[in-house]
Amino acid sequence: MPGVWDALSARLVHRAGFGTAFVSGYAVSGTLLGVPDIGYLTQTEMAEVARRTCGANPDLDLVVDADTGYGNPLNTVRTVEMWLQAGASGIFLEDQVWPKRCGHMAGKQVIERADWLAKLQAAVQTAERHAGGLHVTARTDARAAVSLDEAIERARMARDTGVDALFVEAPESIAELEQIATALPGITLVANMVETGKTPLLNPAELAELGFRLIVSPLSLLFSVVKAAQDSLDILHTEGTMRGHLDRMVEFTGFTDIVGLDRHLAIEQQYRN
Repeated sequence: MPGVWDALSARLVHRAGFGTAFVSGYAVSGTLLGVPDIGYLTQTEMAEVARRTCGANPDLDLVVDADTGYGNPLNTVRTVEMWLQAGASGIFLEDQVWPKRCGHMAGKQVIERADWLAKLQAAVQTAERHAGGLHVTARTDARAAVSLDEAIERARMARDTGVDALFVEAPESIAELEQIATALPGITLVANMVETGKTPLLNPAELAELGFRLIVSPLSLLFSVVKAAQDSLDILHTEGTMRGHLDRMVEFTGFTDIVGLDRHLAIEQQYRN
């Protein structure tokens, strides 16, 4: 699942051949607000991004980050309902203390086990009451906040709430990935591949061999786009034109094709007097 942050990034992911993408809180925080992923992003802001992104990409399954559920089990119920209304296919729900922070940053803290499990139970039961449901992933950040053993134990307990997948965030070696997979059989396991993050970068085949089936690359597209934008802006600032560097850019007609200009013009023509 590549990470996306708006309708256009999701459109690009779908055109590249992916069937599923992840609306990343880290990416939305940076692109929508221009701030780091340390708890600024609100429930309603994320829900609106999900609504626009899902609405513009009906053929793409979108798993939407929900951070901590934005409060207690009551808030979690509302979050699940809002994500369903937006058209999300899945949700990630973590056990950090609010305000949370990116899973690969230092200084994380986690709430009590029972409080997190209550929120997971609320999410699962709310999703089950709606036709079509919602794929619920339980994410624990206890590896950094407490210990790997604590993270694994929390994941075991989360499995009993009926979640669809387990996500132990930020293991720091292949040996830790192996330990997680060995301790948590019989359920889908998530691996989070953050370039230059804390977890070793492995490809899907290598992760599948270890026992991980749901692979998230939440920042690959964002980091690539930012680097390309910085390079082009340096050229534009220095030379005043991109005339000699058009190979760095999509063509005008290429972009209009991505956003479906022909389809929209056909609709316009259909209703023209």
